[in-house]
Amino acid sequence: MASMDLLIERGVAERQLALIRMNTGWLRQALALLVTISDGAFSTAPENLAPHRVSGHMRHIIEFYECFLDGLNCSHVDYDARQRDAAIERSRQAAMARIRALIARLETTPVLMGDSILFVRVEDAEASGLRDPYLMSSVARELMTLSSHTIHHFALIAMTLRAHGVAVEASFGVAPSTLTYQTRRAANAEAA
Repeated sequence: MASMDLLIERGVAERQLALIRMNTGWLRQALALLVTISDGAFSTAPENLAPHRVSGHMRHIIEFYECFLDGLNCSHVDYDARQRDAAIERSRQAAMARIRALIARLETTPVLMGDSILFVRVEDAEASGLRDPYLMSSVARELMTLSSHTIHHFALIAMTLRAHGVAVEASFGVAPSTLTYQTRRAANAEAA
């Protein structure tokens, strides 16, 4: 039985590491993008797309990760508790510093290597009228949620940058499953 427990533990650790790498990969992609764009493209909304600004989407992504990591110690995550720090929206350097700090935290926080139970506060809990505003989740589930959430906002960032006339990699902001589907479809079309 001990060997089965070890296999399960190893499987959980491998999965957690893959989820951490996926999320740090998105954050590194954000850093690479921020290095290449101008301050204007970062902090202003394109004509006809207000209020969409790269800076606002980046702040939102950063603060979701911070809420997640901050909630790990008490096993309660509240994504509505974001600081809404305007400094991130004014400065690419501030955004990049916070992203680097997130990558470091994701890579060094021991509790991320296990799939412990978390309680996540329901969005806008006051309006929901729930007696207990927390739902059960897990570290792995929240890492997947953060990944999907980040990709969603990357898609909005790509749209915003294109409206500014900034070239963005075609794959930026596209879900991995969509990229896989597109690759398979192209391969099948070539084979036909």
